[in-house]
Amino acid sequence: MADLIFYTNPQSRGRIVRWMLEEVGQPYETEIIAYDQLKDARYLAVNPMGKVPAIKHRDHVVTECAAICAYLADAFPAAGLGPRENEKADYYRWFFYAAGPVEQAFTNKAAGWEVPAERERMFGYGNYERVVAVLDELFSLHDYVCGDRFTAADVYVGSQIMFPMQFGMIPERDSFVRYRDRLQARDAYQRGNAIDEKLIAESQPAQPQPA
Repeated sequence: MADLIFYTNPQSRGRIVRWMLEEVGQPYETEIIAYDQLKDARYLAVNPMGKVPAIKHRDHVVTECAAICAYLADAFPAAGLGPRENEKADYYRWFFYAAGPVEQAFTNKAAGWEVPAERERMFGYGNYERVVAVLDELFSLHDYVCGDRFTAADVYVGSQIMFPMQFGMIPERDSFVRYRDRLQARDAYQRGNAIDEKLIAESQPAQPQPA
């Protein structure tokens, strides 16, 4: 059994972790978990929450995309994806912002729910428009989360921008488009995307051939 096992479904947030694994460049074994298998006892033994993705590294299980990305950067420092000393403030600040307020704001927006103005103080993100404006300012001023260097934080933060933008859930601000284009030009992103697209194609039922 491989030291690093990746549990995923190619039509899930597992695509974030796939990208991160390709950036790390270490060998890993993939186990595809169909959606009707998420609550099977075998997978619940890995992740009791019954969701993908998850990884197992030397018998240690890590769940949650942001945590997995941060863990892999720490576990494989030679990949250079963790923060340098002068990058740590930005790295952790925006990693956690994306995993908490951004995720919450965009999910609520997609569900058709918005924070009433009089209750904004109760929510970590205030309101959806403020989150978009904060991210727009960040990537108008910087190429990457930590300035001019790509790190693991960009895998997660970038995914939190690219996926909703793809489906019209957030506006295509110029800063977001430029950031997306930089990220999608990366070899590791393209490798990971190709792997998951191939898995999706292979899972589709065969189309009947014309007579």
